[in-house]
Amino acid sequence: MELSTLVATVETGQQDLVLKGLTLYNQETSQCFSFKNEDVETRKVLGTLLIQLLERDLQPPCQAVCLETIRILSRDKSCLGPFVTLSGLKMLARHAGIDCSSPQVAEPEVMVESLKCLCNLVFSSTEGQQRSAEAGIVVGLARRLKLHREGSFTHEVRFLHLRLMFLLTALRVDVRQQLARELQGVILMTDALQEILGVQWKDSYEVASDPRLLPRQAMELAMETLKVLFNITFDSNRQKTDKEDTAAFRHLGALLRYCLMLKGDDKDTTVEFHSHTVNLLGNLPFRCLDVLLSPKVRPGCIEYMGVNLDAPSMLLDFLEQSLDRGLKMKENLTPALNLLTQSAQVHQQTRRYLRAKVLPPLRDVKNRPEVGEHVRNKLVRLMTHMDTDVKHCAAEFLFVLCKENVTRFVKYTGYGNAAGLLAARGLMAGGRAGGNYSEDEDTDTEEYKEAKANINPVTGRVEEKPPNPLDGMTEEQKEDEAMKLVDMFTKLSRQQVIQPMAVGPDGKLTSLDGVMHRMAERSPSDSSSDMD
Repeated sequence: MELSTLVATVETGQQDLVLKGLTLYNQETSQCFSFKNEDVETRKVLGTLLIQLLERDLQPPCQAVCLETIRILSRDKSCLGPFVTLSGLKMLARHAGIDCSSPQVAEPEVMVESLKCLCNLVFSSTEGQQRSAEAGIVVGLARRLKLHREGSFTHEVRFLHLRLMFLLTALRVDVRQQLARELQGVILMTDALQEILGVQWKDSYEVASDPRLLPRQAMELAMETLKVLFNITFDSNRQKTDKEDTAAFRHLGALLRYCLMLKGDDKDTTVEFHSHTVNLLGNLPFRCLDVLLSPKVRPGCIEYMGVNLDAPSMLLDFLEQSLDRGLKMKENLTPALNLLTQSAQVHQQTRRYLRAKVLPPLRDVKNRPEVGEHVRNKLVRLMTHMDTDVKHCAAEFLFVLCKENVTRFVKYTGYGNAAGLLAARGLMAGGRAGGNYSEDEDTDTEEYKEAKANINPVTGRVEEKPPNPLDGMTEEQKEDEAMKLVDMFTKLSRQQVIQPMAVGPDGKLTSLDGVMHRMAERSPSDSSSDMD
């Protein structure tokens, strides 16, 4: 149908004609995501007419088809003007049942289309005039979320409530702060999550429900809730929290521990669900992570040193799955590595358990540390990854498992792989970074003790000694080769292809010229003292 004809039809205001015309237009453009530039003004006129029409008392089928047309038109960013006005957003919020001034509940199909329109507009628009309307929308959403537990809405409406809340908190900092502070967003969304999961509690920090297979619809709602919680807790571990906030975070942490034990109806869904859980755990204040170890030891759990370590074990399993899949390396790996590193730094039992799994006593001394399919080999390979964050997180995790001891770290990774972290930490000359660790002994295997003297510290494996290339040369020939080598290095240095470096007094790499300059400055005083 031609747009001009459709505009004329809508202008009549006759519901039967409007319903028929818009239904035909929607069918023709349902999969349209690019629009003709010459029709921009006509589409704006149509959008304005639809907003005016929806202000009237229409039948639900006519409301739904008008909203579907608005959803299609809102895909075009050049035609958002009629919809992002204060009156336009309030009208859409009213039909979605989330307008605080008129909290009426419309038909499910009308609510669905209204919520989809709002999602499109929040995602696409940068208009400042919609800020006040969005503040009202988030309050209305918060009220509607409290009604979810009563079963008042269909699954699709509940999902779109959460999706709209996610978009608002992801794209609007002011809305995120409003939900977190004014509406007690952490408590609100935690209650929503535990209602979706259907959990029962032994106490505030331990779930009584047994882990189970989560139905697909519940999994979809739970993941949207986790994403909203991630947005509103994004900087919580960098802020001071009072007793009430700390209790809320610890309660959420206990619920997230339960989430780690749940599974979806397929592997991909489970991995995605656990990924959102791990991301959110990384936002919680460090002191609240002790709830991961709070459940008592029970039959069937993973016990180590008298502590229930089901949660660290699940985190390690998630890390290994992410390593094997190789997809979204940074998004999946860095949160898991950071969380495991923090847990290992704080909890001795967690560190010892992870070290036993990741860095068992060294027996293979013939292969490089990065060669193999053990989790240690995979993590060592990441230490030379092109992504700086991935490389740093992998090295930091292994370094903490080695109790930040340089000698032990080099033993398991090889000096070549470890050089990046050691240079950044100022530990190129050896030593220990300092952390508060127990004095448990590092037991070496017989295989390692026998081969230790022959292990190349750079590659981390036993290597046959190559023949000496200077054998058979005269002293003059050796001196000549040495001078050629010096000339080559000098040329490369002058052309700034390479820069000679040395380990400075602070343990970090520094320019060799600077070292030589400092030595030259000290030499006159040294020589004068000798003369005295």
